[in-house]
Amino acid sequence: MLIEIELPVVAGLIYMGNENDVQALRRMSGLVTPMVLRVAVTLGLPDRLRDGGAVGEDTAGDATAVAALAAELGVDAQALDLLLAHLTALGVTERTAAGYRITDFGALLCADAGNGLHGFLHQDSPAGRADLAFADLLHSVRTGEAAYEVRYGQGFWADLAERPDLRGAFDRQMNHRMAAWIPRLVAATDWSRFGTLVDVGGGNGRTLAAILQANPGMRGHLVDLAETVEGAAEMFRERGLEAEVTGGSFFDPLPAGDTYLLVDVLHNWDDEKAHEILARCAQGTRVLVVESLGESTEFDLVMLVHFGGRDRGLHDLEQMAARHGLALESVTQVNGRSLLEFTR
Repeated sequence: MLIEIELPVVAGLIYMGNENDVQALRRMSGLVTPMVLRVAVTLGLPDRLRDGGAVGEDTAGDATAVAALAAELGVDAQALDLLLAHLTALGVTERTAAGYRITDFGALLCADAGNGLHGFLHQDSPAGRADLAFADLLHSVRTGEAAYEVRYGQGFWADLAERPDLRGAFDRQMNHRMAAWIPRLVAATDWSRFGTLVDVGGGNGRTLAAILQANPGMRGHLVDLAETVEGAAEMFRERGLEAEVTGGSFFDPLPAGDTYLLVDVLHNWDDEKAHEILARCAQGTRVLVVESLGESTEFDLVMLVHFGGRDRGLHDLEQMAARHGLALESVTQVNGRSLLEFTR
């Protein structure tokens, strides 16, 4: 039986695509290399191969070296050899007389490299674990819902609540990501205009502490889950800062204040939940929202698959805020994000 396949016709000719275009699309759609890197990091290969190769100096060639490493890691030797061969083709590892060792390029994947890649790729980390849900992207596109719970049986935040190891790793990842960015946020506006600043979903309080230190006389109030804010009150005291700490959800009633701060919070939630958060914050006279405004198509999909959320554009956020009696007063760029100031 002859099966006919319809192909696009360009100027009367069937367009088959030139070789470069076809290869480019194949490279973009391939899953092999991304998963090889993630598995290598999860197995700890970059760290294990950084100091002198797979095994000791008395090895008898690559096969022995790989077999010894496989036994140490509890994996199949032949499969590990295939993995290492591809890592070598990528320039992540290289062959030596003792087997394999990491290259300077591959060392960027080590746990202590300080660039965030290890936490981003490790399949037992919050980010690496969540990215595996992209296998169910089709579900998110069909329903507009997170794919995370399809893979793991419950949503991202519920998962973190049940697993302290994931919660702790997530908090450390957020702290690393925010460390270099906080000073730019502090310099972005005149914070001294605000009386009591309530940092909603403010993590371990480092952002609020930096703002208060730069603006003596201000008062602050940190709100986040109890396990996340643990130690924040002591940090505020040690720095001589006027700040209170409330351990709880931002879906519950919030402490009183004149200004509420939301840094990278709304994009983690669907519209219904985002409105609930804004409604809580709208009890004050001013709400400051710090978000990226949909500049990255990749990040938009990450928010969808992980949380069922999305980055919203300026117009979307204006419309959302208006439902709660808030009007946009100003927009300030802060190194890839925008600081939106809403007033009642």
